Amino acid sequence: MDYFIIVATTVAGLYFHWWLYVRIKRWVDRDLALSLAGPDGQKKTYMLQQLARAQAQGIKRRDLPQWLQTAAAGYPDAKAPDARESTAPLAGDS
Repeated sequence: MDYFIIVATTVAGLYFHWWLYVRIKRWVDRDLALSLAGPDGQKKTYMLQQLARAQAQGIKRRDLPQWLQTAAAGYPDAKAPDARESTAPLAGDS
């Protein structure tokens, strides 16, 4: 019975540390994506989508910061389909 208690607590402790390690990695990655987005709410959503895309593509953690910076730099190019470009004022406008 003593061995069972030792094994059970050891396995539970190892599992808890693994779970905590995985959570912290996810939090760090999410924080990186959000920090690159700045205060813009739409860019935050975009960056979280890019983070999910990077994880789906299997981008390694050491390459993730550069990959996310590239995605953040490309954000102004990813406009909504109904977004309009600003135009110059007409000749008769004051």
